[in-house]
Amino acid sequence: MSGESDMIKLYSARILGLAADIPRLTRLEDPDATVKRRAPLCGSTVTVDLSLRDGLVADYGQEVKACALGQAAASVVGGAIVGCTEDQVRAARDSLKAMLKEGGPPPAPPFDALEVLQPARDYKNRHASILLSLDAAVEALDDIQSASSCA
Repeated sequence: MSGESDMIKLYSARILGLAADIPRLTRLEDPDATVKRRAPLCGSTVTVDLSLRDGLVADYGQEVKACALGQAAASVVGGAIVGCTEDQVRAARDSLKAMLKEGGPPPAPPFDALEVLQPARDYKNRHASILLSLDAAVEALDDIQSASSCA
């Protein structure tokens, strides 16, 4: 298969559809934590606002300036994260990373739609952009945990 055909396969209609319809693009007015992450190779950025209540993600907002793969990942995360436990968010990030880097299975529900990004395994330069939303969400959870342990 040629490089051009590989890229066409990588940017499937499903990925482009997710990228075109990203939920929760409104930033939160008073989040418990805000984290901005940047993928150094491509310059993609994601800013995440997160609120946590009783151990569950209560609200989530994001600003996404990323390639279609990063946008697709942000779309899945934005649609799935509210109502999740901290452990679910951390497990999703770890599973996504393993799926991309080690050929592991896709994340468990409600993040299982991230399986659409499996073809990106072979494009290591895209991994950081795909991981941005979940990396930022986990960092936000860490920030909230640190702030509450200091309070």
